Amino acid sequence: MRARIEDVAQAAGVSMKTVSRVFNHEPNVREKTRLKVEAAAQTLNYRPNPSARSLAGNRSYLISLVYDDPAAASSYVMEIIVGVLAACERQGYSTMLRPLEYSNADHIRAVEESIAQYRPDGLILVPPFADDVKLLHRLDALGVRYATISAKAKLGHARIGTILDERKAAADMIAHAVELGHRRIAHIAGPTPHGGRAWRLAGYRDGLRRAGIPYDPELVVDGGFTFDDGVAGTRRLLDLKHPPTAIFAANDDSACGVMHEAFERGMRIPQDLSVFGFDDTPASRQIWPSLTTVRQPCREMGRIAAEQLLAAIRDPQAGTLVSVPYELMIRQSGGPAPVSAKRR
Repeated sequence: MRARIEDVAQAAGVSMKTVSRVFNHEPNVREKTRLKVEAAAQTLNYRPNPSARSLAGNRSYLISLVYDDPAAASSYVMEIIVGVLAACERQGYSTMLRPLEYSNADHIRAVEESIAQYRPDGLILVPPFADDVKLLHRLDALGVRYATISAKAKLGHARIGTILDERKAAADMIAHAVELGHRRIAHIAGPTPHGGRAWRLAGYRDGLRRAGIPYDPELVVDGGFTFDDGVAGTRRLLDLKHPPTAIFAANDDSACGVMHEAFERGMRIPQDLSVFGFDDTPASRQIWPSLTTVRQPCREMGRIAAEQLLAAIRDPQAGTLVSVPYELMIRQSGGPAPVSAKRR
């Protein structure tokens, strides 16, 4: 016979209300009591009934993760998903993955329809949705709780989620390239609607300015966050009369495209071309030579954003915006500038 909440309460020596509070992760439950209830539930192999739990708490116990569909296969998004899933699982929540076409003119309506149909307790927004001010204001008007990841858009109220100083991280990466002797450092920028594009491009320019290197618009090409964007951008850059000796790509996926195109041309990395990325996804460590990149702890950011959202769901006064640290991961793809380039 399946164990009931009454059985867990009796075994733990507490009330059914206390058992319910433990499984709903409500505050003000003593740690000793929580451990007793969890131990009793494990012994009895008790699992809360999701339907009854939702009705009793007037919640769906569902979190919706909204991200841009074309980026669905990126390592960045997959790492965020893993972090969100882990946090929700620990707190008894289900996660609904909601890929949407951000380029679709009615993406706000699509988000509204998803909320109306599935009634999630909250949303986690990945850029570019995290930077869509109209969407954020609409969610505020609807009273829908949400957390953002790496959002750049400014609102008139405090938001919750996670953020990383991408501008400073990009500037530090350029400073590293300059230390290696590079002067012609190119940048393949991210997609226009993504907030990270502006911050990483600004950091690139900051790094050049601090090194006394004039900004050359010829060395910056529009791109995106895919392997193919890296290939296309590298073709343009390497076809220049005076090509760069180093390329800082908007993310690791596009940096892999940079390396691919360089190899296609018979170039050596880093002897002929140094390559730098952003994110420190698994691919950056799996390719050869391994990629010098900025470590953005995407999985941790997903986990923290989910935890902050769940805290706000339990207590509207809880939840905050957590700044996470970055780290330059110095690997084989970045090397000294060629001697001929240093003499220019």
